[in-house]
Amino acid sequence: MELKPGDVVILKSGGHPLTVAEVNDDTVECLWMGGEGDLFRETLPKAVLESAEIDDAEDEDEDEDESEDNEDEDDDHKKKKSKKVA
Repeated sequence: MELKPGDVVILKSGGHPLTVAEVNDDTVECLWMGGEGDLFRETLPKAVLESAEIDDAEDEDEDEDESEDNEDEDDDHKKKKSKKVA
């Protein structure tokens, strides 16, 4: 597996996605965000890492959810406006 800075990897045993910061002969320096927004940095052996599959569908779902929320807000605004007029 050929890695370069910016690649996203994961431990073979599972866990959070890690971003490759630096690649050395047998080690990879990785960064990741913890659950509370803390930034972590660790040097790991290449042997324990594999490429992570990035699921773009999650990003699309979030965009759809946001647009649905905006439509709901627009509908609520129209209802309030029509009530004021009536």
